[in-house]
Amino acid sequence: MNICEQCGYHLKMSSSDRIELLIDQGTWDPMDEDMVFMDPIEFYSEEEPYRDRIHSYQRRTGLTEAVQTGIGQLNGILIAIGVMDFQFMGGSMGSVVGEKITRLIEYATNRSLPVIIVCASGGARMQEGSLSLMQMAKISSASSNYQLNKKLFYVSILTSPTIDGVTASFGMLGDVIIAEPNTYIAFAGKRVIEQTLNKIVPDGSQAAEYSFHKGLFD
Repeated sequence: MNICEQCGYHLKMSSSDRIELLIDQGTWDPMDEDMVFMDPIEFYSEEEPYRDRIHSYQRRTGLTEAVQTGIGQLNGILIAIGVMDFQFMGGSMGSVVGEKITRLIEYATNRSLPVIIVCASGGARMQEGSLSLMQMAKISSASSNYQLNKKLFYVSILTSPTIDGVTASFGMLGDVIIAEPNTYIAFAGKRVIEQTLNKIVPDGSQAAEYSFHKGLFD
């Protein structure tokens, strides 16, 4: 079950492993598998061109992007589910990730399905600039229609790490928010906060247990 027998904490899992764990066998129906990035701002890097980096991750993981979305049954209940994969470019949220999650929520809205999103992300993808940040608003808008207008049910599952733009948007919008033990959850990393504010971030303050005791998770 990918849980440490000694301490009870959860080991890292790929998105495919989580789908196999969560979804009833033979019921998984993926969505938007062929959706790929178009390098919208033609990001340039001397070290490794953005296109080459994406292709490298695609070969390494067997995925087209950092999230898998689809429909399946969980204990016989039909659900819409999105599972992020940190192995694909740190689970970063670019245009494709945002579009796939938005389409998943809209599909669930039209068919009155519950939504589960398993988050694992370093945040918005810097190589796509402001287009990455726009995904936060786009997903949140679709989620608002789904939850507030249609009164449907969204569960957010936070795994390690979940930070930055994912935390600041759909990661924290669930009707029920669940976090795995010892999950690293933050809006910004410890080093970034300390360098920006010139203050020390206490050890353990960005772990799931701390936020749970403060009432942030269910």
